[in-house]
Parts: sequence; C-alpha cells; structure tokens
Amino acid sequence: MISAEEGVGGIGRIRERLGVLFELLKFRLASLIAFSGAMGYCLGSDNVKTADLILFIIASIGITGAANIINQILEKDFDKLMKRTASRPLPSGRITSEQAALWAVFLGVSSLVIFVMVFNLSTGLISLLSLVLYGFVYTPLKRVGPIAVFVGAFPGAFPPMIGWVAATNHFGLEPGILFAIQFFWQFPHFWAIAWVLDEDYKRAGFKLLPANGLKDSDTTLQIMIYTLFLLPIGWLPYKLGMTGINSAFIATIFGVLFLAQTFHLMRTCTDKTARQLMFGSFIYLPIVQIAFLLDKL
Repeated sequence: MISAEEGVGGIGRIRERLGVLFELLKFRLASLIAFSGAMGYCLGSDNVKTADLILFIIASIGITGAANIINQILEKDFDKLMKRTASRPLPSGRITSEQAALWAVFLGVSSLVIFVMVFNLSTGLISLLSLVLYGFVYTPLKRVGPIAVFVGAFPGAFPPMIGWVAATNHFGLEPGILFAIQFFWQFPHFWAIAWVLDEDYKRAGFKLLPANGLKDSDTTLQIMIYTLFLLPIGWLPYKLGMTGINSAFIATIFGVLFLAQTFHLMRTCTDKTARQLMFGSFIYLPIVQIAFLLDKL
C-alpha cells in the first residue's frame, strides 16, 4: 500500500519530469516558429479549417522542439561553459542524453506523421530537411565560423514556406517569397543576438559574428546589407497578387525603421544598440506577416 507521502512524492517527480521535457522543447522559440508557419498556411489557404490549423501548429512545435533537443544534446558539454545555458536540463544533469533523444524521436516522428497524413508528403519532406539541417549541420558548424549562420538561415526560413505548401501542396514564387523575407531577416536578427551574447558564445568556442568576428563597423556593415534586402522583397507579395498594397507600405515602413536601427548600430557599435536591434527584429517579422495576412483577408 502506497502512503500519502509516497503518493505526493510520486506526483511531484512526475511534474518535475514533465517540466524538464517541456523545458527541452524551448517552447517560446518553437511557438514563434509555429506562428510564422501558421501565417504561411493562412496566406496559402482559401478556406482555413480551424482543426487543420491547430494540427499544423502542434506539428510545427513538435518538429521544432525535436530539432532544439538535438541541438541541446550535441551542445551539452558546451552549454556547461556558458552562463546562459548552464542550467538547461542536459548540462545540469536533470535528464540524460538518451532520455532526451527518445523525446526528440517521439516529437519528430509524431510531427512528421501529422504533416504527411493530414497535409501532404511535400510538407513532411521539407520539415524533415529542416530538422536535419538545423540539428546535424548548423549545430556543429557553430564552432567552425559564421558559415553556420548562413546554413542555419535555411531551416530558419522554411516555416512560412512549409505553411504555404501544407495549405496548397504547391511550390512556386509565392512560398519562395515568404522564404526569402524570413531568410534575409535572420541575418540582422541572429547577428544582433550573437553580438549581445558574444562573450558567452566565446566561452563555448562559438564563432558566429561575420567579417572578422569582431563587434566593429565591418560586422555592422554586413548586418546593414542583409537588412537592406528586406525593402524590395517586402513589395513582392503585393506584386504577385498575394496581398494588397497596404501591407507593402507597412513592410516598407517597418523595413526602413529596422534599417535605421542597423545604421544606429554602425555609429555606436555598442551592446545596448545591438540589443535594441535584436528587439527590433522581434517586432519586424510578426508585424509584417500579420499585415500580409490581414491585407489578404
């Protein structure tokens, strides 16, 4: 017979284990990526079914969570060296790599089954490619050099394209444009993060800043150039008839504001300005994507 204390202790351990599994997902990051994918799904669909959209979001969170877990397994020893990541479940010893791998397999396989069975094979294949690129190519390249950012920008830009393909089972210019916007957005976004966390990243041997790898004008020039691409690309959904002209103007306005932040970083080259650019990148993408969707509706 189980005593009350043992029962309470058992429930506590279950809650703790579930909390660790949830933490491994990096739910906030996964939900942001799922949101981006959902925007692509809604833009591509002429008749959005709530049940299908919910399943798409669940599968998107699952496949992203699986990729995040693979990343954490491979970087477990490096995460121990950084203040920001030392308390994560794997480096802190709250879960083993084998247990985390099983959780990743469950999430990945379940998500791929949903993508293929509910939507189409193309959605599943692109999602699988995204997982492989992020988990097994981008992750080890982080200690090689800034080429990792370029490689990682591909899986990072897939979500809205995956959403469009899930809704239409069709490739073309439209999902390509959604991919391009998120692809170029990632460079100023990620390099701003790498700038702010540069000292911590260096402890783990991660080499992510462009140019000479320093927080200087050469790096800010690279950031500015990639941000500049967002201005003309922001008009392409309107030109292709995907959305109206209102969202094109909104994309331009926020693109100019985003670009202005990169010029400010070029003038100051400070961590404070880089952090402002990082938060500016968090604002730009969802606002532009929501504007596209509302303009279509």
